[in-house]
Amino acid sequence: MTAQKGNMTKSLIIVESPAKARTLQKYLGKSFDVKASVGHIRDLPVKTLGVDVDQDFTPQYVTISGKSKIITELKSAAKKADDIYLAPDPDREGEAIAFHIAEILKSTNKPIHRALFHELTKKAILTAIENSTEINYKLFEAQQARRILDRLVGYQISPLLWDKVRRGLSAGRVQSVAVRMICERDQEIKEFVSEEYWSIAANLEGNSPPSFIAQLDMIGSKKVTNKKNKIPSQEEADKILADLKKTLFTVSEVEKKSKKRHAAPPFITSSMQIEANRKLRFSAKKTMTLAQKLYEGIELGAEGPTGLITYMRTDSTRINNDALTEAREYIKKEYGPDFLPSTPNIYKTKKSAQDAHEAVRPTDTNNTPEKMASYLEKDMLALYTLIWKRFVACQMSPALFDQTTISIKAADYGFKVTGSIMRFLGFMKLYVESSDETTTNGTTDSKEITLPNLQTGDKLTLLELTSKQHFTQPPPHYTEATLVKALEENGVGRPSTYAAIISTIQDKEYVVLASRKFEPTDLGTLVNDLLVKHFPDIINVDFTASMEQNLDQIEEGTAKWLQIMKDFYGPFKDTLELAKQEMKEVKRSATPTGLPCKLCEGKLVIKWGKMGEFLACENYPDCKHTQDFKKGDDGTIIPVEREEAKESGETCEKCGKPMVHKHGRYGKFLACSGYPECKHIQAQTTGVKCPEEKCTGEIVQKISKRGKVFYSCNRYPKCTFALWDKPVNEACPLCESPYLIEKITKKEGVSLRCPNKECGYSKNIESEES
Repeated sequence: MTAQKGNMTKSLIIVESPAKARTLQKYLGKSFDVKASVGHIRDLPVKTLGVDVDQDFTPQYVTISGKSKIITELKSAAKKADDIYLAPDPDREGEAIAFHIAEILKSTNKPIHRALFHELTKKAILTAIENSTEINYKLFEAQQARRILDRLVGYQISPLLWDKVRRGLSAGRVQSVAVRMICERDQEIKEFVSEEYWSIAANLEGNSPPSFIAQLDMIGSKKVTNKKNKIPSQEEADKILADLKKTLFTVSEVEKKSKKRHAAPPFITSSMQIEANRKLRFSAKKTMTLAQKLYEGIELGAEGPTGLITYMRTDSTRINNDALTEAREYIKKEYGPDFLPSTPNIYKTKKSAQDAHEAVRPTDTNNTPEKMASYLEKDMLALYTLIWKRFVACQMSPALFDQTTISIKAADYGFKVTGSIMRFLGFMKLYVESSDETTTNGTTDSKEITLPNLQTGDKLTLLELTSKQHFTQPPPHYTEATLVKALEENGVGRPSTYAAIISTIQDKEYVVLASRKFEPTDLGTLVNDLLVKHFPDIINVDFTASMEQNLDQIEEGTAKWLQIMKDFYGPFKDTLELAKQEMKEVKRSATPTGLPCKLCEGKLVIKWGKMGEFLACENYPDCKHTQDFKKGDDGTIIPVEREEAKESGETCEKCGKPMVHKHGRYGKFLACSGYPECKHIQAQTTGVKCPEEKCTGEIVQKISKRGKVFYSCNRYPKCTFALWDKPVNEACPLCESPYLIEKITKKEGVSLRCPNKECGYSKNIESEES
């Protein structure tokens, strides 16, 4: 390392983050000058394509607005240094930042090195500087190829949407595929036909207590838990109950097994996002923001800024030997030898992983969450605790439990019950991985229940027979956790891009996150339908996944980025030109409804405007009548009458003018009479308490940026519970849900339904405008 050779040389280190710079300066002292580029300094221009498609896709990089001063400062610092170390994040984006900084510092004629900091500890930093290399040009080319691909797609499809639908819309090579996945899942749910089925349970007792409940599992040779062999009706269930009441119950088999449950591997980026969403209710964006701060350095009192976790963008479960040794020593000391396996637990990394970095883990196992609690704010501590526990647990002994399965014969019927008894907690003493909230048709893992000591051939006493009605359930809407999981499984995007993808599709209002589930908006559905119809090979999961593999090959040096650009752009250009001619002009279209106009003899048609769909007379401009409408669950068009603004007796908290009741496309709302000078809209309570556990808020009516009414907790952003359907302060009589939701359909009119789909409760009420 140049700065450690005994002379008074001074080295310049350039990172992308000021926080990271402070942490480095603490460890490196006065022999280093540490500066921050504050992210990228050059990029493609904002207002033009910035790619010369006729000259081998040459990118036209420009200085990012506001970065000229930073570039001047970097050049000035570089002139005073003997060596320059470029140390942005160790990934494709970081390599691109390093490449562009190197380009602007070439004129200084100083030696330029690339340093890769995978964790910000003194030992790791000094080792990275000692082992610095040159800029990885293949890694930069992979980033550049992605950037150009995204630009070619986004900057050429988006203007098409502006022309055909409305200005301000956007399309993206990856974001549009994510929207498509959400739209297709939503359509699958809407088309799902629920089927009735019944389950039968027997409360049985052996020669000694306790009694236990076994489920009907077989009828003859057919397994009734199989989808094809379910009991279809109450009539069929009653016949079976009648048969069972006349027969003897005998134990046909008792199977006892000792089972092991192994710890989950340490976090990679995607699993960290998934688990933080499940356990902490954090969005992917929030998780990555907090993780970035933990990586770059937290002020630890007299110790100064300290990096608490390793680099958070990784797809590898690899752990270095020093970290393994440290974790094992901690486990032995804190939990005892029984909790420490004889050899370290090694986890396989997926074949598709780039394996450039270690797993996400604490930089020092001895920095326990308890020790860090006074230095970290609540959410940051919660994420650090999750990372710390996951890492330590991954090196602990497996959990051991005894599982007993009792099979019971009753004439031609078979019953089964499974129970488990925990014998040794192992890693579960510290951490247990969560699972997806929704399981298909309510299936769950076997519970820890106590079973009597039974032997094969034992006669059982029937205490009670019960039957229960069920309905098959559609696949669930995506949550943030399951969407990240699906993106990863389908090879769409990379772990480092999931948070940005999810944020973008919400910011563009193509999807909404209501009750922690993604649903497409009308706009999202419309745009998706247009893109899928006209760009089926681009807005495609398989194509997007194969393109990610191409980018990996560029990085590995097994593919040339220019050839990949040429292979992509030829067919894409042809498809684009065809779409310009054939795509439906939505903003100029009018969909007939058959509904009469109130001002003339014309019919109403659906048109698109800045705020979405509305009803207008077909005789425009001779008749300028417009009207708002609602859509029922079955797509029925239900006109909404507009009312004159009525004073509410309240004053605007923003400007002091009277607040008035108005009626918009999606119902009544309370707004300032000073509109448009004052655009304040007051949230109106529904009288329904927020159903989220431990939340003390209540559900209020709000209006989105696009003017659509929705309902959410008044404690937002602390509580993110939200609904599209109007909640009603009435408990469900079947499942005791604390509220019902109001639905409007052509067939049923206005009805109240239980929000719990497994319950299925519904009742009709007198139709009235809300």
